This record gives sequence, structure tokens and C-alpha cells, in this order.
Amino acid sequence: QVQLVQSGGGLVQAGGSLRLSCVAYMRTFGSYAMGWFRQAPGKEREFVAAITWSSGRTYYGDSVKGRFTVSRDNAKNTVYLQMNSLQPEDTAVYYCATDPLERETYHHITQYEYWGQGTLVTVSE
Repeated sequence: QVQLVQSGGGLVQAGGSLRLSCVAYMRTFGSYAMGWFRQAPGKEREFVAAITWSSGRTYYGDSVKGRFTVSRDNAKNTVYLQMNSLQPEDTAVYYCATDPLERETYHHITQYEYWGQGTLVTVSE
């Protein structure tokens, strides 16, 4: 079984920064990559970023490129999402998720097997 436990998030003013964390608890290591998604009220869940455990290769959604950075600490089984220059449109519930397979891209929600509990990020004007 896999359990993903998220932390971080909260309320921040526009232009500010936040960092999210996601710890992966696994009995056997069955994850090739970790992704971050977000879902704003009334909208579909959107790809934000992903990173592979082995090489650390990263992937970003167009709306966050240059502002968000995904990283991982393999020793801690933890993935981070550093969010800078936050804007009100970044307000959403953010989720981490694990993908068990090696792929060319990690943008598709259906690729992910286990999900964190979600954490709310609110960016005020």
C-alpha cells in the first residue's frame, strides 16, 4: 500500500511564496515519478508539475513554468513544490500523486495511481 501525506499550503498574498511537501510511505517502492496537480472550484484537476525519482527530470504545466519548482529528496521519500510569484489564479487545492511507470510525459491525471489528501492554497489580491 502507498500513503501520500501532504503538508504546507495556506493563505498568502499575491506575489508571495509557499512550499508544499508530500511524503510517500510505501511498503515496496512502486513509484517512478511524482506529480502535482491542482483543482480550483468549479474547474477540472490540472497538471502542475512532476519529477522522476531516479533522474530528477522535471515537467511543468504551462501556467506555472518559471514560477514553480518541483524537487525531491530520495532519502526522505519526499517531493516538494516551491511556488513563487503566486497569483490569485493559483488558488486551488493541490494534490500530489504517484505514477508507477516510466513514461515520456507525466501530464495526464489517469496515469497516477495514488493520491495525497490535498492541501488548500489561497492567494489573496
